[in-house]
Amino acid sequence: MKLARFDGGRIGIVENGNVLDVTAATGVDTTMWPPVGMVQLIAKFADKKDALVAAAKKAQPVPLDRVFLETPIPWPNKLVAIPVNYHAHAIEMSSPAISRNAGFFIKSNSSLSGASQPIILPDLHGREIHHEAELAVIIGREGRNVRREDALDYIFGYACLLDITVRGKQERAMRKSYDTFTPVGPWITTADEVGDPSDLDVKLWVNDTLRQSANTRDMIIDVPEIIAMASSVMTLYPGDIIATGTSEGVGRIADGEVVTIEISRVGRMSVHVKQGVGGSNIAMPAVI
Repeated sequence: MKLARFDGGRIGIVENGNVLDVTAATGVDTTMWPPVGMVQLIAKFADKKDALVAAAKKAQPVPLDRVFLETPIPWPNKLVAIPVNYHAHAIEMSSPAISRNAGFFIKSNSSLSGASQPIILPDLHGREIHHEAELAVIIGREGRNVRREDALDYIFGYACLLDITVRGKQERAMRKSYDTFTPVGPWITTADEVGDPSDLDVKLWVNDTLRQSANTRDMIIDVPEIIAMASSVMTLYPGDIIATGTSEGVGRIADGEVVTIEISRVGRMSVHVKQGVGGSNIAMPAVI
C-alpha cells in the first residue's frame, strides 16, 4: 500500500497514478495540532487496514498531478540520520566508516517538507548547498534494544528522502536543519510491497543529469544494523523517520533546478529548488 498525505493533511491511498481519499476511514482530524494524524494511523494500522481498503474501493480517483503532496509525517517523534554510510561516499568525503564509528545524528523535524513543496535555499554567500539522496525507513512500532534479526519487523514502510546539506564545519544538525531541507515522499510504501531493503536502487538527477546512482547493498551498515544501533540508545516509536545515508555523487544545487529522486519499489519524486533569503551559518567559535 502507498499512503500519501495531501491537500491539508488528508490521507490517501495511491494507485495507478491516482489518489483515493480515505481520510474518513482513518479517523484523522486534519485540523489537529500538532499534525500527528499519520503517526496515529501507523500506530493503529493493523486495526485500520481493512477499513482503508474498503474506503479506497468507494473513493473517486483523483490524478496525482491535481493534488498537493505534503510530507507524509510532518511531526515524527524523531528524525534520525546516518552519516557517510556508503563505501564510495566515504572515500568521496574523506570520512572512512563514519556511520560505523560515529553513530547517528538528529535533524530538526521542521526541516521536513513534501514532494509538492520547493527546497528553499538560505542566502549563504560563499557556501555550497548539496543534494543527498537517501532511503527513508519509517518505524511501525515501539522498540528498544531491538535485535538485528528482528529489526525488519519494526519497519512500517519506506519513502524517498532528500537530505539537503550546507557544506562547512558546523555541526551536521545545524547545516542540515533549515526549513525544507528534508523533503520526504512522495508517499510511504508499506514494507510488504518493498521487500528486502538491502537491494534497492537509489538514483538522483539534477534536471536531466544523473548525479547519484547506487544500491543499498553498498551501505556500510545496513538497515537492520541501523535499527539495532539506534534502538540501543533510544526508544523508537511509530512514525519515527530514519535517513539511512547517501551514496557518492553529492553536489551543488541552485535556484531554478529540479531535483529528482527515485528508489526502486518505493517511489519517485521531483522537487523544485528556489532561492530564499536569510539564514545564518557562519563559522562558530571553538568550544572550550
